Amino acid sequence: APESAMSGMEVEKGAEKVSAEEKKEEGGAQEVQAAPQERPRGGIEDVRHIVAMIEKAVATNQTRLISRALRHNTAVRTKATKVLLTKASDELLPDGHELQARLMEQISALPDPPADMALDGGAAEDEAAAAAGEEKKMEEDEAPPAKRTSIIPEVEVYLSLLVVTTLLRHNLVDEARTAAEALFLYVGTLNRRSLDPLRAKVYFYLSLAHEQKGSLAAIRPHLMAAHRTACLQHDEMGQATLLNLLLRDLLHHNQVEQAYKLVSKTNFPEKASNNQFCRYLYYTGRIAAIQLEYGDAYNKLLQAIRKAPQNTAVGFRRIVQKLMVIVQLLMGEVPERTVFNQPEFRGALAPYLALTKAVRVGDLMQFNQVLEKFTETFKLDETYTLVVRLSHNVVKAGLRRINVSYSRISMADISRKLHLESPQSAELVCAKAIRDGVIDAELDHEHGWMQSNELSNVYATTEPERAFHKRTEFCLDVHNEAVKAMRYAADAYKKEKKDEQEPDKTEEEIVQEIEEELGEEEGGL
Repeated sequence: APESAMSGMEVEKGAEKVSAEEKKEEGGAQEVQAAPQERPRGGIEDVRHIVAMIEKAVATNQTRLISRALRHNTAVRTKATKVLLTKASDELLPDGHELQARLMEQISALPDPPADMALDGGAAEDEAAAAAGEEKKMEEDEAPPAKRTSIIPEVEVYLSLLVVTTLLRHNLVDEARTAAEALFLYVGTLNRRSLDPLRAKVYFYLSLAHEQKGSLAAIRPHLMAAHRTACLQHDEMGQATLLNLLLRDLLHHNQVEQAYKLVSKTNFPEKASNNQFCRYLYYTGRIAAIQLEYGDAYNKLLQAIRKAPQNTAVGFRRIVQKLMVIVQLLMGEVPERTVFNQPEFRGALAPYLALTKAVRVGDLMQFNQVLEKFTETFKLDETYTLVVRLSHNVVKAGLRRINVSYSRISMADISRKLHLESPQSAELVCAKAIRDGVIDAELDHEHGWMQSNELSNVYATTEPERAFHKRTEFCLDVHNEAVKAMRYAADAYKKEKKDEQEPDKTEEEIVQEIEEELGEEEGGL
């Protein structure tokens, strides 16, 4: 009997264990089934979501929601196909709408999806077909949205922008330019503040299409007129975008003086986006560098590379860093080696590293060899004119090394070391360097040599004070910009007024509240 009872207890425990494991497995299966299936990004559902955000922004008069919708548009813009655009046009535009026929004509120029898949081979085609089948199955499970009877201009502009970006992505520049010009004329007839972020995108892609076509100067009068209109309508997003596009156009055609006048006669809006401000700092820094204002140029370029997104925008940071290296060399400074060792900059800055080595050593022959070897690279980076100016800095760096190494040296030796034409040229270079304060020495014309003076204590000069002032000024600028960038709640002032309207409590009420709190504490104890 005891043995049978023991065996029965073991059977019951085993059954409980099995049932517990089954429940655990069933619960895990339910969790797996309950887990939402992730939808592929860039489908029609994302387009619906973005359109819904735009409509909500217009209904609630919150322009920031449109900017947020445009940030979500990246996945759609980079993966949009002919099928997706056709479906979005049919679903989101009312029947018989005039925009529908124009969009369908523009969409017809796009290649069919099978043609795109064939370029990537069979594996990519199978993967794309599986993803398309999964997306189609998920969309069939949902109820189709009702057909629209009306549409707001913001959604019209968004759909047209989606078509323009897809045409540019497929290198259909002529079709994209025509579509962007028609969209530019359409947004020019509207005066709605909710259209400001979308209108700025229209300006950008119109300029991009003309730049790829090589006809950027043709739209300059239209962009100038649009900038005047944006200033009158207080469209800060449009002002910032158009100002950067005009500066890019003028610098592209080497019209530096006109670009400088444009910067001096316009004000960059304070509430512009960070990306537009980075572009503006780069363009103004480049203008200052060309006009020999190296200190101002370096400060603006430094701000641009610090404000730029650190995880993305590698191309922009690379361009700014190239110009910063040249500006530092023109200022007589040598960039740190860590700048050239960064993984994303190492290959692009290789010619500039060789240039920096030649300038630091002060070898004019080595500098000419580097310049001859990387001439095409410097011209492609649009830094060749600034690099040519470095020949004087090479001579100054060589003179500085000679001044530190020798207490007295003849002009013939200086000419030989710096690879100058004659001792007379060396004497002229030394005289100019002494006048500019590059070296501390004296010239002996009778004996034909240069006498170096003893090195003075740097802490007895104003150099530490200038360095400290420079750092303090930079910290104050960062603080002021951080304060300007802070955002406050739209109804914060209402709460302050409400607090002011509440009457102050009398002494009797305060004493009564204290007594009640003490009574509650004693009761609790």
